[in-house]
Amino acid sequence: MARRPRSRYAPDQGLTTRMVTTMFLIGLLYVVFVGVLLALLRGAWPLILLIAGALFIAQFWFSDRIAAYGMGAREVTPEEAPQLHGAVDRVCALANMSKPRVAITDSDVPNAFATGRNEKTALVCVTTGLLRRLEPEELEGVLAHELSHVAHRDVAVMTIASFLGVLAGIMVRVSLYGGLGRAGRSNSNTALAVALIPLISAAVYVISFLLTRLLSRYRELSADRAAALLTGRPSALASALTKVTGEMARIPTEDLRKAEPYNAFWFAPAFSSRESLGRLLASHPTLEQRLEQLAAISAQLARP
Repeated sequence: MARRPRSRYAPDQGLTTRMVTTMFLIGLLYVVFVGVLLALLRGAWPLILLIAGALFIAQFWFSDRIAAYGMGAREVTPEEAPQLHGAVDRVCALANMSKPRVAITDSDVPNAFATGRNEKTALVCVTTGLLRRLEPEELEGVLAHELSHVAHRDVAVMTIASFLGVLAGIMVRVSLYGGLGRAGRSNSNTALAVALIPLISAAVYVISFLLTRLLSRYRELSADRAAALLTGRPSALASALTKVTGEMARIPTEDLRKAEPYNAFWFAPAFSSRESLGRLLASHPTLEQRLEQLAAISAQLARP
């Protein structure tokens, strides 16, 4: 069977370098994390290794499904959503890439996201709020942005990298409850473990959070750039960005609060308040930065 040609999305060496660095540091963090647990809970090492192995497998194989489930994605057929499927078909044909699964989230928050380890397992999802608000060219610009994450594989890196931070607390709690009892009540290491494990869990979460944030802002600019160059319509993507960001202010706080934990995956971030911590540690560049880049691309494409 002939090998499928590479997608027509413009390559981004800067993004590749950042992804490799992030995955190396996340992997190193994982090894150190397990090593510290083994040192603290020596009597429970078989359980710790078993849990670590199971979580690593889950992290690789199921993290995309967990993310999609958390955001309420529901797969739809071409008969259920002909407009959406048609737009995805056009972008995939333009990019020369396999069509991903297509889903819709029933939310008035105008947004979109993509998940998946590779093109075969990819899923692209839009909210009902986005479908109601965008014109066809704007929708295609957003989908081209999301599919560039799949083509560049940064969506897989983000999904897997985020998974460790989310499960850090669960892992140490299971290890603690499963191993400390066998470690012996008179063992002085037990008291040390009780004091250190919550701190280790917090440190792992913070470090993994910062690592994904460092990658996230660049990947969004990279996806905007790739989508604009692929479609040749940076103005349509700029219009979608402006419209989506402006509409966020009209969304009820309760809906924004539900969407906010998944900001690293969304096309545009959702903030439930002006004082939100997410604004200080933003997963996305500012709207001004994104529009400025798209304006520069538009000027570049207009040159003879």
